[in-house]
Amino acid sequence: MHDLAQMIMDNLIPFFDLFILALNIFSIIVLIWGVIMAGIDFLKSERIDRNRIVMARQNNFIKSFLGSYILLSLEILIAADIIESIIKPTFQDILKLAILVVIRTVISYFLHKEIEDALKDKENETDKKKQAD
Repeated sequence: MHDLAQMIMDNLIPFFDLFILALNIFSIIVLIWGVIMAGIDFLKSERIDRNRIVMARQNNFIKSFLGSYILLSLEILIAADIIESIIKPTFQDILKLAILVVIRTVISYFLHKEIEDALKDKENETDKKKQAD
């Protein structure tokens, strides 16, 4: 029975290797897409003539938006690394996974705070506009 399980795993490893490669490529695509979208938003924002405080708020919003794509890309990488650590458990893979999880947790924490601040600023701006009307 052990030989059968080993034979099945040996046959599935090339499939998992391709799947891990696909996840890594997809992670890069997500990251590039986020950079492009944030770049477009930045260029649109710079063309509009506004005061510096509004521009700074908009840039913070764009930065948070880009950060969410970076975070998603890291999540995909972590999924790929988890799969790789399961099929080929080496100390190096586990260490790499642990480092990625720490990085992702730190980015997630600060990104969440920035998004909350951006939403509060948006709400305050909306409330001020309603009061002015």
